[in-house]
Amino acid sequence: MLLTWITTAPRRVFALIGLVCVAMLAFGLYLQHVVGLEPCPMCIVQRYALVAVAVLAGLAAASRAKGLQIGAGLLLLLSAGFGAFVAARQSWLQWYPPEIATCGRDFYGMIETFPLQRAIPMIFKGSGDCTKIDWTFLGGSIANWSFLCFSAIALLALALLLARRAKA
Repeated sequence: MLLTWITTAPRRVFALIGLVCVAMLAFGLYLQHVVGLEPCPMCIVQRYALVAVAVLAGLAAASRAKGLQIGAGLLLLLSAGFGAFVAARQSWLQWYPPEIATCGRDFYGMIETFPLQRAIPMIFKGSGDCTKIDWTFLGGSIANWSFLCFSAIALLALALLLARRAKA
């Protein structure tokens, strides 16, 4: 049924991907502002990847142009792959914490020095420890679930691209 939906209604699948990303971002903000969990630098990078995936999925869902859908799908696949990589790295750090806690502070410091940082809302600031597990669901940490979601999104994007290519 899912494969049929991918081939017959790709714009709806892109819209669903976008909605899932917005829901994940909203849940992250809930955990940060209501529950009080401080996001770490790797969590912030994953938020950026989610924003990129949501925007690209929204563009692909809004457009009937096949070229735009393919281009957005490729960029979406890359963004989801990058998000999965960061989430996998964070999961690894949580399972095997280093003796000296480090999780990309230097990279995060570089992000903060750019002038563009002033335009980015405060929701993208964080200073939590990337190795710390503050929240779990069914035995998985936020990073574990993030990896699974990014991987599923990447697989859906790949299926959409293959379906668009097969239709050509």
